[in-house]
Amino acid sequence: MSGELFELSGDRLKIVSLDGHRISIRNSDLRKSYDPAKVIIPGKALSEIMKILSGNVEEDVTIALEDKYATFIFGNTVIVTRLIEAEYFDLSRMLNIAFSTKITVNRRAFLDCVDRATLLVKEGDKKPFILETGDGVLDVRLASVLGKFDDQLDAIVTGQPIKIGFNPLFVVDALRAIDDEAITINLSSPRTPCSIQDDEQSYNYIILPVALKE
Repeated sequence: MSGELFELSGDRLKIVSLDGHRISIRNSDLRKSYDPAKVIIPGKALSEIMKILSGNVEEDVTIALEDKYATFIFGNTVIVTRLIEAEYFDLSRMLNIAFSTKITVNRRAFLDCVDRATLLVKEGDKKPFILETGDGVLDVRLASVLGKFDDQLDAIVTGQPIKIGFNPLFVVDALRAIDDEAITINLSSPRTPCSIQDDEQSYNYIILPVALKE
């Protein structure tokens, strides 16, 4: 969990990161085709690279992989990091969930809604925000010692009705990493992970729910 998986397959690069509560998967097209390869790059090294790249989002990055090292080259900067020598977490069970509910909602409206809800969450507070589907709407609720939040968003809902809770900060992180105007939230049950994924599978954010007290 202290590193991210970089997996090469032809002209596609898949990057996977996870902690105990969520999984992030991004797929990117490459300009050339490469031999298959899998490496785990330390998260600390990637954080330093992102700090330098933050002001140059359009700059090309060259990644050179060796047996025990990876080299990142961009502009006049060269960063060499040792690889983590281990087997990465097996994601197959998490990626093979049969979803019974799909919610399509405007990403910006949903992000603004969850952002407002987090204003009622104190640091260290584990109060979840609750999503509940209705007829063409998505109800968003949160109650904490600071007050109550209740909002409703227009949504396209297909499948079974559902009521589920999440850590709002985890959802905010996923929504801020997506550029699409609309997102689709795939759900199965109040106890199984949700998946925010596009049709092209360029990204997939998997978030574990929080148990709700009846």
